[in-house]
Amino acid sequence: MKQICLSLLAFAAALLVALPHASAADQPNIVLIVADDLGFRDVGFNGCQEIPTPNLDRLAAHGIAFDAGYVSHPYCSPSRAGLLTGRYQQHFGHECNPEPKIAAEGETAPGLPLDEVTLADVLKTAGYATGAIGKWHLGDSRAYWPDKRGFDHWFGFSGGGMSYWGDVGPRREMFGVHRGDDLVPKAELTHLTDDFSNEAVKFIRAHRDQPYFLYLAYNAPHAPDHATRRHLERVEHIEYGDRAVYGAMVAAMDAGIGQVLEAIAANDATDDTLVIFLSDNGGRRDHAVNFPYRGHKGMLFEGGVRVPFALSWPGTFPQGIRYESPVTSLDLFPTILAAAGVQPAAPMRLDGQNILANLKENQPLPARDLFWRYAVGEGQHGYAVRSGSMKLVFSSYKNRKLLFDLASDPYEQHDLAAERPAEVERLWGLIQKWDEGNIEPRWLDPHGPNVRKEEADRQQVLDAASRGERK
Repeated sequence: MKQICLSLLAFAAALLVALPHASAADQPNIVLIVADDLGFRDVGFNGCQEIPTPNLDRLAAHGIAFDAGYVSHPYCSPSRAGLLTGRYQQHFGHECNPEPKIAAEGETAPGLPLDEVTLADVLKTAGYATGAIGKWHLGDSRAYWPDKRGFDHWFGFSGGGMSYWGDVGPRREMFGVHRGDDLVPKAELTHLTDDFSNEAVKFIRAHRDQPYFLYLAYNAPHAPDHATRRHLERVEHIEYGDRAVYGAMVAAMDAGIGQVLEAIAANDATDDTLVIFLSDNGGRRDHAVNFPYRGHKGMLFEGGVRVPFALSWPGTFPQGIRYESPVTSLDLFPTILAAAGVQPAAPMRLDGQNILANLKENQPLPARDLFWRYAVGEGQHGYAVRSGSMKLVFSSYKNRKLLFDLASDPYEQHDLAAERPAEVERLWGLIQKWDEGNIEPRWLDPHGPNVRKEEADRQQVLDAASRGERK
């Protein structure tokens, strides 16, 4: 009963905040595409030469690619919680992945709090058809599923990872692929990347006569590493086998995005469709390339939170632009509302900025502060803030504060903390003030032990390599 009441509360909140001031004919379609654990350098528009991503490159060439596009968290579920609510997920306790070992049903199950309003809630109220396809990872309990959170249509799985062939392994069937509340038989699945792309095309074709919001969340190139022979043919030139399989997974996603763009064009709607692409976090530790940035998924260095990020709206935005101002995934919620002509009836508690006008005119954004926090245990957190070009990282696994000037050192190679203690103190004060508006995680995950093990493993490798050096 409590879950039902909270769901009704979220829906009522969406009704209150969404007052469209544009007719349906003037409202653009919104297609929000999310990759999973994709490296910054693993797309052509960011300089990749070995993995073919012609469709993503075309999307960027016909729109805007962000040089400093950030997400609000360095790993999966919390990043998605921030994206779909437009709020720092630490404000409502969704700071960790909901672990599948925790009970999947009942009021104690972890998931995106039911009193949080999603972007789909608001756009649905404004007259949009809404669809979620792919990985959800915002709660395994049915109360948290997309079709209970503002989406009319859902085709995908609730958890954080899954076999691309549709196997659930020893887990219950509820962790498989669903169409709405109904389980999709494994015999109807081929390879999840292709299945999600095909479903997205069907959704676009079915809604050609009304504005729609499509949230297409691939699980590629997240592990496990599964690829079809057809997609492997596109990376025959990559000799390192594991990298070749990873590249094929990226290439498969790119091919599917090409199908989506073609379906939009077939509806003669390219100029009337805002297409956004980003990764949920930095590239995974294995096989992804975040070069030239430091770190990877799970870290607060640039490689963990600066991601491939591009958008296109040919009828409205300039084309072929590299946008230098830092932007965040939290900006997408208010910007999409502005693009859709949805005027909130009352101020929403959004943490991002509406950057629509800046993008239209290719104008820089004013300097602002961006924050990050991850949990590593009870009352233990890692933090980061970017303020202008200065960035402070409190690394919980290195157990120290590191200071960087991204204007002169974008790759975070030179720690200035010892040289500039006053700047460290200033930035730490910003973090502490921001943290006053946060709460402790509603649940924990293994992130803390994992990153500390990574640091220990790294040191062990370094020690082994230098063991023969003469004293």
